Formats: sequence, structure tokens, C-alpha cells
Amino acid sequence: MSNPTVTRRQNALALFQAYAERALAAGEAPKGLEQAFAAAMQISPSMWSQIKSARPIGDKLARQIEVLAGKPAGWLDQTHADAPLSAAEKAFLAHALAAWRRTNAAGRKRLLAQMKNAAVEGAG
Repeated sequence: MSNPTVTRRQNALALFQAYAERALAAGEAPKGLEQAFAAAMQISPSMWSQIKSARPIGDKLARQIEVLAGKPAGWLDQTHADAPLSAAEKAFLAHALAAWRRTNAAGRKRLLAQMKNAAVEGAG
């Protein structure tokens, strides 16, 4: 079972990433993309900053973002397999891969067991 607050935040960040990639590909400068995205979602830059860090996205705002981003109702509430990795996720994967490659078979077995245990504990 996923955490709806985290899922909505991850999806909102994925929407911003896609928005920024399109804007950069169109030749726009990176400066001001955060403010432009906030304006496109009809929220203040301050609110967008809060959403990125910790502020939960309520139902009304979630539906507003979905409409303005051209997504179906409920899209922010769903986990998307094709969602891009966050910087933190990329860093974790790099560390995990380095640890995996530096150890022997017994160490890999322990790492795998720890990851499985963490996944079970996190789901509970």
C-alpha cells in the first residue's frame, strides 16, 4: 500500500520534470521554470516550493493540477511505472550498485536480505 501524500508529490514532481524538459527542448532558459510551472498549475511559486518539500496535496488541488496538466482525474493518486527517478533515488541506486559490486557472494546475499526486509517493513 502506497502513501497517497508521497505518491501525489512524486507525480507532481514528475509533471514538473516533464514540463521543464519540454521548455528546455524548446529553447527556454532554465531560470524561471519553477515559477512558470507554478503559474501553469495556477498556484503560487511559494505553494509549489512547499509542495516539493513537505506540503500535502489535497484532493481539490490534486484535481486542479490534473486538469491543468492534461491528466485524467485520479492520475496524481496512482503510481506510474514510467515515472522518472528522483535525484535521491538515483543516488540510492548508485550507492546500492557500488556496495553490490564491492562485496562478495555472502555480502550480496546479506544486502539482498536487508533490502527485502526493508521493503517488508516499509509496507507495514
